[in-house]
Amino acid sequence: MKKVITYGTFDLLHVGHINLLKRAKALGDYLIVGLSTEEFNGLKNKKSYYSYEERKKILESIRYVDKVIPENSWEQKVKDVIKYDIDIFVMGDDWKGEFDFLKKYCQVVYLPRTWGISTTKIKDDLKMA
Repeated sequence: MKKVITYGTFDLLHVGHINLLKRAKALGDYLIVGLSTEEFNGLKNKKSYYSYEERKKILESIRYVDKVIPENSWEQKVKDVIKYDIDIFVMGDDWKGEFDFLKKYCQVVYLPRTWGISTTKIKDDLKMA
């Protein structure tokens, strides 16, 4: 079984998130999503509209997602790759090169973002409405 992992906040779920999850799942048999906790988002100066538990429920209802785990720190990625015997680490290409240090543990793939959509854009558009 080929295992894939990705990470993110996945707040204000949109088609870009779905595209990423679908393409990540297509790379293997089992997709794990590391979901940023509120505490970790605070360290990143991010604030989510939905709570961790609400975002987790949303992700768990998506057919491409097999397991959701909490993301508590930047440093946990190596531990997660080893613990879950990950074959492929996936992130959006806006992070290109940032996670290359994981290449000694698994394949690292940066997928293209969906053009024209992001959580930041949604928030900005709502402010303008």
